[in-house]
Amino acid sequence: MAMTMGQAEANEGPVRSALMTRVFVGLSVLALLSFALFAAGQWFGSEIALAGYTDDPTPREVVIGNNVIVAPSNMIRFERARRDGIAQRLDLYLRWPQMDGYSQAASPEFNNLEGTRSIIFVGFEQRMMSRDMSGRFAPIYEALISKPGTPGPSGLTLYDFIAKSGYLGEMLAVARRPGKDPFVARCLTGQSAEVSLAPCERDIQIGDNLSLTYRFASHLLPEWRRLDAAVVAKASELLKTGH
Repeated sequence: MAMTMGQAEANEGPVRSALMTRVFVGLSVLALLSFALFAAGQWFGSEIALAGYTDDPTPREVVIGNNVIVAPSNMIRFERARRDGIAQRLDLYLRWPQMDGYSQAASPEFNNLEGTRSIIFVGFEQRMMSRDMSGRFAPIYEALISKPGTPGPSGLTLYDFIAKSGYLGEMLAVARRPGKDPFVARCLTGQSAEVSLAPCERDIQIGDNLSLTYRFASHLLPEWRRLDAAVVAKASELLKTGH
């Protein structure tokens, strides 16, 4: 179980006030929720073949809260979700860098026949946390990582999580952005990363009270600027209300 941020600071100084403790506990609960969603995503990522592909381009109008997402059927990951109507969540998969859905021509990439790991998994759902992953860096993740970190590609710094963080077997990729919260993604490491089609995850806020989580291969980390911009652009294209 992940320790609370109040516990993380217990050995570093006097006990904080009851108010601050409640704040830290609340943020750590959000961290645990994020971890649970990530763990579920890892399993589904390894079971892509169960999705049931279609090359049908028929657009589907899916309503989540106050948002209408119009996506072609061949971009919608699960067969049961390829319908118009209200949903709690919508899962898509996109081919990088084309940002398109399944087709016969794209079958090798979707089946990872050449080991390219070029599929990005995107999930829309109503927001459950007040901050996205970038916004959670300062109040949550920064207290749970080992510093100073290791320089990575394209301005990234790669951090291991401390032993009692609850994120063992993962690392945090962070890139500072002037005037904005940093780019932040969590990635599996070791054997788990080797067998996962999409071991890195990032979530952002979009639309009207909507959260978008996307998962991708770690070899795309050097392209984080282009990748993040492409995901946001595609999501904005699919969102017809709630901007």
